Amino acid sequence: MKKLLAILPLVLAGCTQPQPTAPTKAIGMPNPAAVYCQQSGGTRVPVQTPQGVSTQCQLPGGETLDEWALWRRDHPAKS
Repeated sequence: MKKLLAILPLVLAGCTQPQPTAPTKAIGMPNPAAVYCQQSGGTRVPVQTPQGVSTQCQLPGGETLDEWALWRRDHPAKS
């Protein structure tokens, strides 16, 4: 009887299924202004300024503006 009680947990443990691992998620998210620039058909152009590097969006019509300015222009704040 003692042998059966000692073996039973081992048998039951051998019958278990391994848990599937959850897919790993990417950390963070893409820059919404950069994504919107590209979705609008624009090309991202890095520009060196005294404050550092800024990214401009060159749209198909020839207009060039800061990608965040484009985002704010086309996505006004809701009041």
